[in-house]
Amino acid sequence: MSPHGTYFWCCWPQLVGDPTAAPDLLSLPLLPWPMADSPQDCEDPNPLIRALAVRTMGCIRVDKITEYLCEPLRKCLKDEDPYVRKTAAVCVAKLHDINAQLVEDQGFLDTLKDLISDSNPMVVANAVAALSEIAESHPSSNLLDLNPQSINKLLTALNECTEWGQIFILDCLANYTPKDDREAQSICERVTPRLSHANSAVVLSAVKVLMKFMEMLSKDLDYYGTLLKKLAPPLVTLLSAEPELQYVALRNINLIVQKRPEILKHEMKVFFVKYNDPIYVKLEKLDIMIRLASQANIAQVLAELKEYATEVDVDFVRKAVRAIGRCAIKVEQSAERCVSTLLDLIQTKVNYVVQEAIVVIKDIFRKYPNKYESVIATLCENLDSLDEPEARAAMIWIVGEYAERIDNADELLESFLEGFHDESTQVQLQLLTAIVKLFLKKPTETQELVQQVLSLATQDSDNPDLRDRGYIYWRLLSTDPVAAKEVVLAEKPLISEETDLIEPTLLDELICYIGTLASVYHKPPSAFVEGGRGVVHKSLPPRTASSESTESPETAPAGAPSGEQPDVIPTQGDLLGDLLNLDLGPPVSGPPLATSSVQMGAVDLLGGGLDSLIGGPNFVAPPATTVPANLGASMGSGLSDLFDLTSGVGTLSGSYVAPKAVWLPAMKAKGLEISGTFTRQVGSISMDLQLTNKALQVMTDFAIQFNRNSFGLAPAAPLQVHAPLSPNQTVEISLPLNTVGSVMKMEPLNNLQVAVKNNIDVFYFSTLYPLHILFVEDGKMDRQMFLATWKDIPNENEAQFQIRDCPLNAEAVSSRLQSSNIFTVAKRNVEGQDMLYQSLKLTNGIWVLAELRIQPGNPSFTVRVPAPALPAPGCLPPSSGQPFLPSLLPRLGVSSDGVRSSPARLEPLGTWHE
Repeated sequence: MSPHGTYFWCCWPQLVGDPTAAPDLLSLPLLPWPMADSPQDCEDPNPLIRALAVRTMGCIRVDKITEYLCEPLRKCLKDEDPYVRKTAAVCVAKLHDINAQLVEDQGFLDTLKDLISDSNPMVVANAVAALSEIAESHPSSNLLDLNPQSINKLLTALNECTEWGQIFILDCLANYTPKDDREAQSICERVTPRLSHANSAVVLSAVKVLMKFMEMLSKDLDYYGTLLKKLAPPLVTLLSAEPELQYVALRNINLIVQKRPEILKHEMKVFFVKYNDPIYVKLEKLDIMIRLASQANIAQVLAELKEYATEVDVDFVRKAVRAIGRCAIKVEQSAERCVSTLLDLIQTKVNYVVQEAIVVIKDIFRKYPNKYESVIATLCENLDSLDEPEARAAMIWIVGEYAERIDNADELLESFLEGFHDESTQVQLQLLTAIVKLFLKKPTETQELVQQVLSLATQDSDNPDLRDRGYIYWRLLSTDPVAAKEVVLAEKPLISEETDLIEPTLLDELICYIGTLASVYHKPPSAFVEGGRGVVHKSLPPRTASSESTESPETAPAGAPSGEQPDVIPTQGDLLGDLLNLDLGPPVSGPPLATSSVQMGAVDLLGGGLDSLIGGPNFVAPPATTVPANLGASMGSGLSDLFDLTSGVGTLSGSYVAPKAVWLPAMKAKGLEISGTFTRQVGSISMDLQLTNKALQVMTDFAIQFNRNSFGLAPAAPLQVHAPLSPNQTVEISLPLNTVGSVMKMEPLNNLQVAVKNNIDVFYFSTLYPLHILFVEDGKMDRQMFLATWKDIPNENEAQFQIRDCPLNAEAVSSRLQSSNIFTVAKRNVEGQDMLYQSLKLTNGIWVLAELRIQPGNPSFTVRVPAPALPAPGCLPPSSGQPFLPSLLPRLGVSSDGVRSSPARLEPLGTWHE
């Protein structure tokens, strides 16, 4: 081909322009010329000519010419020159956009996948870029089916690519989910050098990969801390670029510090505003300063903010004043200092400063009620200078909320009422509520005022929101003033700095889009990209256990049956090991645990003193017990009796139910409070939960998981919260449990570690469950077996307890304990003492024997619990007798304070199978 031909191929895209706008213009006169030459040009000795030819044909985006392109493209994809292959790889994506079916039929996609294994890194990068673009336009296709082998090839090519090639590969890596934390760490180690790249886009793409894979790393790992330290310098370096790049970097950093503030917690000074920063950079830096504010640096931050509040830029000053209020809300220890700083700013009498200060002080009052009311007098002095709706509404709220502490509150509100129709809707609504509050606090003095505002709101207003609120207040006040007081003056939920954060689920998605427009807009691509592209929702990978965890990766999740239970598990393991690896699907039910035969001894260490249990002059057989039929039946039939605790018998079978206790306070769970108790009813164990939303946002998507525990307790069904949990709403749920989960000995034995997930976060807590929920209904041992077993246990292996202040007689004790599946095998009277011999069986097949001595008229009982010297194979021994007895005391009406034990005799109890 002549040099003129080469020039033609270079200029052809410009000559054609946009062929899709008028495809008919390319029909006969012009099109055949280049297309007729294209086959021989794609075989030209010069690789530049071959690449330009296929590139130009790909630029002619008209369906009519695709038949000319297929054969040359196939040859170029297998060309010996890497420059031609990388150009052809991009051409496949262009052809796919014109005719996707043709590309699939011609096998170009398979060829493109093969190029990922190419020896040239640029060919690999372009193949990845083409496949990624095709996959975005066709989300249902699984083109980038990555595996450890292909990931290794991409990481190898990463070091030798151009900067844009590195970005393509890093973006592809970000879409991969490693199989475990070790693979995630290996990828992070090989991506970390990209943080020192001169191109900011490469740096942000590397940060995206690291932020995503850090989710899979345990915080206990040394490498995790090292990675945090390595992430800070490149992010700081980005802030030395041009203002436009600074802004993009700051928007991404804003997301990063919301997800992991510890990365930049020591870099506060980097975000201090410079005098020559553009306003958009200043405002973004200010926002990040607040997110990084802590008790350690709050003094430094407040000094800076106070300086910013004296600047000349009005928007910046407003943001600075509001930032002071956010500091007070976020760092409680700094609240008093922040309020003092705001009062100093109010004294400047600068109108917009005063108004912003009043707005943020209102928020401080909501965060710390009844704490800083001494500043109200100063605020009231500036009442006449307020002309902005938000500031006027804030001042009205303060007057209404603290009307009982303001002598002339009625006069202040009446001054606003004079121009009621000229006020904005925000002020009108706030004024209506404030006057109703004032009336409820001072009814005799403000009757005319409330009548006037209700009339203005309902009769003279065209605003439906204002009119509806007015009617609600009017009817409340006229029908039930007490109810009105409870509604209007109800305790308000505390606000928090977290209300300004991005919703956690959205934040996780945006972290996956670091370095793109989504991270600048702080919106997912689906919110601003039209058409089919960008609609796939991404999310961070699930957190896994540490690679140093003692747990085996083959261990079944909580709630799933394991093929074989371990004999004895000596260590507790890592608390978060299982809880962070949440499998939130419904647990799988499994077969019941098998039990083994009783180990019998031949030595009569009791000297025949218990022979009378089999029959004798003093023997009294206990009343026959009826084991409830259908032990696995539904719990629904007994729900009406679950909370009947007046007699200490709460459920259908009479098992004791402890009152609900707060397991997870709202302050530790971002507004979610969890209370609960455990019940056993007709053979079924339940966790009765009470969920209360004390936050300001709706809670949804609830799920629950248990860590491995001593008795294999696990949810038998998903946590069902059928409707979103609105603020201040409480819902009660009965969660059925089974005992087929994974087993691990806990300290104490009845410790249960729980993870609860919702749309906000995952929260963790631990609680102690009463052991009596594990006592099964067939726990009455045969008398012959009881005697033989008791004789088999050395008398030095026993635990003795004293139960004090229990006014029950032997019959009442036997009846009360039987309701909790503690059965009296035999009863006798020795020297005026009633001796009750009792047995119970736990859900894992462990038997427990006990002797209860009751002296009529004496409120103190003695309990003797024997234990074998060694545990039988295949069972999980309790650590001591201590957890056993307190679980029985509530059935006897005795608190655990009445227990006295004999420390020298606290050996493992009941560690043998049926």
